[in-house]
Amino acid sequence: MGITISAVALFGLVLFFLLRSKSLGYGSAFVAIMFGFFLASTGASGPINELTAAVVNAIPDF
Repeated sequence: MGITISAVALFGLVLFFLLRSKSLGYGSAFVAIMFGFFLASTGASGPINELTAAVVNAIPDF
């Protein structure tokens, strides 16, 4: 049985822990979030989604 998790939730969790450990400042986090938001509205979102899906499909199920 495979467990699925949203990439948004995964990256949000990583961002939360980076902020919590003070490895990333609030300004940098804001820039990272805004970059992702604006990147999603460009033509690059399709290839990024395909690449992410290919990487996830390459990982074997347990």
